[in-house]
Amino acid sequence: QVQLVESGGGLVQPGGSLRLSCVASGSIFSTSAMGWYRQAPGNQREWVTSFTRDGRPKYADSVKGRFTISRDNAKNTVYLQMNSLQPEDTAVYYCKAYDYSRDMDYWGKGTLVTVSS
Repeated sequence: QVQLVESGGGLVQPGGSLRLSCVASGSIFSTSAMGWYRQAPGNQREWVTSFTRDGRPKYADSVKGRFTISRDNAKNTVYLQMNSLQPEDTAVYYCKAYDYSRDMDYWGKGTLVTVSS
């Protein structure tokens, strides 16, 4: 059974940093494009960042230069380093895996990030 489990969310002041983690169980990590999405209260879920099929990171304009996605294949984990956080970054952050071999999306349950003074 495929599971994605996010962690690392919390309350941070404007200008602060957080690092989110997403651990993937099952056998999908090596055949998946991993990424992060977020959903702010009252808004639709939006794409934040992901790896392309050839392993290049891509970022939404709103986070470019502040957020960094990385992965540790040995730990089946993808990370999201978030710096210079602003109140508009407040959202539930979701990890997503697109498994090329199955043509399927898998989602975690999300972790809440709140940026407030």
